[in-house]
Formats: sequence, C-alpha cells, structure tokens
Amino acid sequence: MAKKWNMVIDLALCNDCNCCFMADKDEFTGNDWAPFSVAQPWEGARWLEIERKERGQFPQIQVVHKPGICMHCDAAPCVDASAGAIYKREDGIVIIDPVKAKGNEALVDSCPYGAISWNADAGVAQKCTGCAHLVDQGWTQPRCSQACPTGAMQFVMAEDAEMAARVAADGLEVSKPELGTTPRVYYKNMYRWTKVFVAGSAYFADNGDCAEGCEVTISKDGAAVATAVTNNYGDFLVDKLEPGAEYTVAIQAAGYKPVERKAAPTAASLTLPAVALEKA
Repeated sequence: MAKKWNMVIDLALCNDCNCCFMADKDEFTGNDWAPFSVAQPWEGARWLEIERKERGQFPQIQVVHKPGICMHCDAAPCVDASAGAIYKREDGIVIIDPVKAKGNEALVDSCPYGAISWNADAGVAQKCTGCAHLVDQGWTQPRCSQACPTGAMQFVMAEDAEMAARVAADGLEVSKPELGTTPRVYYKNMYRWTKVFVAGSAYFADNGDCAEGCEVTISKDGAAVATAVTNNYGDFLVDKLEPGAEYTVAIQAAGYKPVERKAAPTAASLTLPAVALEKA
C-alpha cells in the first residue's frame, strides 16, 4: 500500500511560539505554487491557527495550545461540496485547485473545522496545502513541522496500517471525531483540551506547614476513579476527568482528620481552595 500524509501534534509540547505560523507565512505569502495555490495574502489569512485554553484557577493554572490546520480528511466535506474544485491526492493531501475554485466563496463554509479562508485579492478559497510542492520535491517535512523547535508537530508518511498502529500505541485522537470526516491530523495528549482536572492544596492547621504526602482520592458515584499524593508544597492535581461531572475529593494524612470536598469541574477545570487538616 502507498504511504500517505499524516500530521501528529503533541499538545504537551506546543508552547505557542508561532514558529509554525511564521514558517507558513514565509513559504506562501507572496509566492505562487502552481498548481496547488496562489500567493497567500499578507493579512487576514491564517492557514495555521493556534487556539489557546486556560485550565484551573489561581494558584494552579495551566495554559494549553492547540495548533489547527487543514485536517486533510479522507471523507472531506469540502471535497463533496466543491464540484471538482477540491480534490484528494493519492498521498492523502487535500488540495483546492486555485483555477477551478476561482470565485467560489461558498467553499469557505464547507469545512467544519474552519480551515478554509477567502483570499479577496485573488478571489479564491485557500487553506493549508500540506506543502505539496515541497513533498513532491522529496522534502520529508512541511515548513510548519520543520520549524517547530519543540517537536510538537511531526509529519509522518506512513501506510494506513502503520499509522493505525501508532494511533493505538500513542493514544492519538482526532479533532471533532463525531463529524466522521476521518482526519489525517492526529493529536497526542488531547485530554489537555477535552478533559479537565481537579487541583488543590492542603496544610496542617496546627503548625501551618504544607501537608506533604497526603493521600488524595477522587470518587464519582461512590467509586474511586483516580488517586494522587500531595507534593512538598501540599499540592495535588488529578487530570483526565469529565467536565460537568460531580466528584468527591477525599484527603487523608496520618494523625489528622480526613477531609472531603465536592468538586464539579467545568470545561475550565477546577482549583479548590486550600484545605486545612485538623489534628485527629
């Protein structure tokens, strides 16, 4: 079987440096790459968009960054809506033909991921081309992943079976799986975007010291779903929980009374107020 284009993006490694975005601008702004694209405009077009999300509240806060590009879907809605103006190559890359798509602004709305933009100067819908012009020259990375300093973006040319094995081994996920578009862009550590955490801290009321080594149990409907141990600052954080669900947080330390707190984390996660542990 032929190898196909895939992209793996690790949300734990992206720090919003925007090197990928700038590399994309450098490659496509002012440059025509026929027959795959005409020049990207100087302003307005973002073929690579980095979304940002805050999790938790002071003092335990995380910021997650999620780069988004054309998903190069195997069941691409844009292809179906284009009357031949958008096509999928044998290597998996989805291309908007800049000649056939001329004047068809409706193509912008055919992508459920919002990956298509309108080039008013050229009168054509545009998006990430997967750097098809470079791939065809033998490049092993498109400009975005080539420029990524942390390795958050990795371009993978692989057979479908090989990619399926990697998805299973690394726990990769796709964006908006409910759409059934079969994207070729996969995310690692996607839980940082789709799941939530409950965090907090504990201290000993009798001396004010940070409560290191406490056992923390997170329960739902009476059953334990996760555990943690407070660190030297008395802090804990339990991740991969479901937003909107109700949990019970139990904190125990030898010689102190156990404490329970209710927690219902929203999509923004939840940092509980500090808990004082009283002597038993």
